[in-house]
Amino acid sequence: MHSDHHASFILKNCIALLHSCATSTHKLKQIHAFSIKHGVPLNNADMGKHMLFTLVSLAAPMSYAHNIFNQIHYPNIFTWNTMIRGYAESENPRPAIVIHRNMRVFDIEPDTHTYPFVLKAIARLIDVREGEVVHSVTVKNGFGSLVFVKNGLVHMYAACGQAESAHKVFVEMSERNLVTWNSVINGFLLNGRVNESLTLYREMVEEGVEPDGFTLVSLLTACAELGALALGKRVHSYMFKVGLAENLHAANALLDLYAKTGNIVDAQKVFGEMKENSVVSWTALIVGLAMNGFGVEAINLFKELERKRLTPSEITFVGVLYACSHCGMVDEGFTYFKQMKEEFGIEPRIEHHGCMVDLLGRSGLVQQAYEYILNMPLQPNAVIWRTLLGACTIHKHSDLAEVARAQLIQLEPKHSGDYVLLSNLYASERRWLDVSKVRKTMLEQGVQKSPGHSLVELGNRVYQFTMGDTSHPQSEDIYAKLIEITKLLRLEGYVPHVANVLADIEEEEKETALSYHSEKIAIAFMLMNAPSGAPITVVKNLRVCADCHLAIKLISKVYKREIVVRDRSRFHHFKEGSCTCKDYW
Repeated sequence: MHSDHHASFILKNCIALLHSCATSTHKLKQIHAFSIKHGVPLNNADMGKHMLFTLVSLAAPMSYAHNIFNQIHYPNIFTWNTMIRGYAESENPRPAIVIHRNMRVFDIEPDTHTYPFVLKAIARLIDVREGEVVHSVTVKNGFGSLVFVKNGLVHMYAACGQAESAHKVFVEMSERNLVTWNSVINGFLLNGRVNESLTLYREMVEEGVEPDGFTLVSLLTACAELGALALGKRVHSYMFKVGLAENLHAANALLDLYAKTGNIVDAQKVFGEMKENSVVSWTALIVGLAMNGFGVEAINLFKELERKRLTPSEITFVGVLYACSHCGMVDEGFTYFKQMKEEFGIEPRIEHHGCMVDLLGRSGLVQQAYEYILNMPLQPNAVIWRTLLGACTIHKHSDLAEVARAQLIQLEPKHSGDYVLLSNLYASERRWLDVSKVRKTMLEQGVQKSPGHSLVELGNRVYQFTMGDTSHPQSEDIYAKLIEITKLLRLEGYVPHVANVLADIEEEEKETALSYHSEKIAIAFMLMNAPSGAPITVVKNLRVCADCHLAIKLISKVYKREIVVRDRSRFHHFKEGSCTCKDYW
């Protein structure tokens, strides 16, 4: 009895010492040795579990914790769960699944704490087959109806890309809590099902469930993805109402939403009102300014970040280099690239090298861009070669375009955008035979061009339009509006930019095809339905073409509307006949 009391006393002291030196593995080992020397028997399940739990909760190396676990002769369920939890939250979650399998082999009865951590490990490993096995086990042993096990299943299926399965589990739940709603909303979002996540949010509010910071982050991310600015603004006012405006994660998501919907003034306002600006906040605004064509402002903000002695991240530098690239600031770009490595010790990733290739290519230094790629320390990927191909198309470098294309055929032979870029280059040089060869290869290889679509928001709804779309109830009126727009633009001297349209379309048909590009349809719809003078924001999945760019500049002038277009590569702010990209995109 006395020895047990003594061991327990030593154990308490050891645990207190462990908490005081959580980060030192060497000291952890010293304390462990001390505990053994002074008679704490780790083969005693109760004493061992306390030592083990403390080590795992202090993020000690799991291999070390596993050694202790192996010394416990009859580990109880608490001890097994501790090991599963430790691995589930570690860099390598795979052993959590192995330990759970061993539990079943040894007929160890799980308890309510076992499955949430097993499912967390499976979610992190994206192992849906194992997830399905565990799902059936939970049903067999009666844990399947517990709300936190169901929540784990919803999260696991969502993380594994199985949004339908996640939703099915959700629908079958008789009891739901906030975590349930957050998991299923975020699950649809993770799987690109943005509209469904917004619909679920509405259901959640109707059921009287109060959203928290996590919900709002998911919701704002969905709004940013869809360009749903009006809904995002409603979320913003809700944040104020319930006192979540100071939640750093939610505020950063809000800042990101405004930046991604081209509303840079509001993004700056949110940034200015935040009580603390993390590097994430600074980065979101720097990247937002750069993407919206405010390169100089992005660089100035970065200089302010430096003055405050904050440490930029690798993503911050992507924003800075992007800003230099889109403003043609070649020397500055190389200075920042050097600073990133030498001053902050950030090893450039492929994205940074991509920015440098883009920087040279956009400035017309296409040969230097090619030489840069040849001398890169990393293996150039398809994006790098595609960036060069794009520069070759803009600056008419046919020979280098062929080189870039040859590399892309090796890396991504079925990427439709590459064929379109090459076809555009040949068409602009009136090399019609080469254009038809490209078209023939596309057909032979079964390569299909991604259909362009554009999203606009009106009255709490997001509308999607595709090229030549006739599915909308107002289709006839929209096309009548497009004819009216084209007539007014011609009075301003507009001539459709037909050189880049694939050559096997007749001249008049080319003009018709251009008139029906998805962004023009979306703008016509908004001119008819949005309040007079209200700005129009369009989110497009492809790069805006030269003709649409020219036409939208003139629409902004003729109709006195500010139009923001977010295409695949950047933002265009059209106002009074000009664009912030300075026709350089």
